[in-house]
Amino acid sequence: MDHVQRRDFLIAAGALLAVPLAAEAQQAAKKVARIGYLSLNLAANPQLQESFLQGLRDLGYVEGRNLVIEYRDAEGKSDRFPALAAELIALKVDVLVAANSLAVLPAKQATKTIPIVFTAVPDPVGSGLVTSLARPGGNVTGLSGLAAKLVGKCLEQLKRAVPGVSRVGVLWHPGAFGERTEQEMLKEAEVAARALGVQLRVVEARGPADLDRAFSDMISARAGALTVLTSGMFFTERTRLVALAAKNRLPAVYPWREAVDAGGLMSYGANIAAMYLRAATYVDKILKGAKPADLPVEQPTKFELVINLKTAKDLGLTIPQSVLARADYLIQ
Repeated sequence: MDHVQRRDFLIAAGALLAVPLAAEAQQAAKKVARIGYLSLNLAANPQLQESFLQGLRDLGYVEGRNLVIEYRDAEGKSDRFPALAAELIALKVDVLVAANSLAVLPAKQATKTIPIVFTAVPDPVGSGLVTSLARPGGNVTGLSGLAAKLVGKCLEQLKRAVPGVSRVGVLWHPGAFGERTEQEMLKEAEVAARALGVQLRVVEARGPADLDRAFSDMISARAGALTVLTSGMFFTERTRLVALAAKNRLPAVYPWREAVDAGGLMSYGANIAAMYLRAATYVDKILKGAKPADLPVEQPTKFELVINLKTAKDLGLTIPQSVLARADYLIQ
């Protein structure tokens, strides 16, 4: 083979090799991730959705370019979750994000194969969602909020801020979590109350329509303060809870900062927005081939105490300096 023929052969061979490589690159460029996002109420929690989207942007995902998000909104009605989850499964999404603790079980019941990422479930093991935190074992993983362990801490912070209180209302949402989780939360409240020397008046609200009655019951029972146990419904209704606490002049502690931003007195808990931001890393790992069964459930390591000084003033409260000094954020 002379020099010219050899050169032409190499160019032709190189071109043949380049064809599959170019096709592969083109295919990779065309690969668009499709995510299902199942929410209890999109309009009530835009900041959480934005945190999740920011997490994805930080990882190089851009809606309309390499990412499509299919949103399904229950509009506050959790009984719509099974049908909405089924819609997302039918679309063959790559990952389904259950952006509310009540959305996870319906999503899991709808599919055993499509990966599901949850954003803040208090007790994923007790709720039967995962086998263990270290090795979830199925198609579900995500971030846990440690709700039961926070109940006592919230009561403790409330008693420190309002030392004279002797009777505390406990607002809880039956059916928000698995029975084991709910029993643990109520037990933690009782243990903390005994240690702090306060009496509890436990009041339930199964839906938004029960909230006015729940507050009336607490006032009738002469509760002098309030602790709100976590639930997706309460989080979505936080502005109304804050308004009812103000109307009834009840100093209240919440498990999420967003209630204090809305005018609540104080909160102690993990940063929920940061957990939604972190959920994006789970989605990214799964899109890159990781299996939910092998991705450990992440638990928060930092808890924040937030106090609203304006609300304290409106309630005529003087919060001890020792409590203010311990706060992570003071809202003026």
